[in-house]
Amino acid sequence: MGVDVRFHLDPMGHDMAIEHVQDCTPILDWNKEARRDAQPSDWGRHVARIPNVVLVKWLDEEYARGRSLRLFSPEFNELVERKLKDPEFAYLRVDKPSAFLGWDGVPL
Repeated sequence: MGVDVRFHLDPMGHDMAIEHVQDCTPILDWNKEARRDAQPSDWGRHVARIPNVVLVKWLDEEYARGRSLRLFSPEFNELVERKLKDPEFAYLRVDKPSAFLGWDGVPL
């Protein structure tokens, strides 16, 4: 589940591109299995397992927009929360909507 970093030089040797490569299959398979598990409490609920290459992609996209985020900073955490609410990234989520509301366990 590690990330391979590959460096690519242009034929003239002036420019370099960096590629991050990761086998995400074990993580995505784990996400599928984890969705089957009941999580009866909202406290300590596992929300998602995100491959490192996806995090790098999100950070690169933000950098291209002019935002330089530090990993696990409050701004980064907000980005991850926003991305995980997007249906495009539902495959990363392992939690389900809670069936209860509030402390008294009143069904929705």
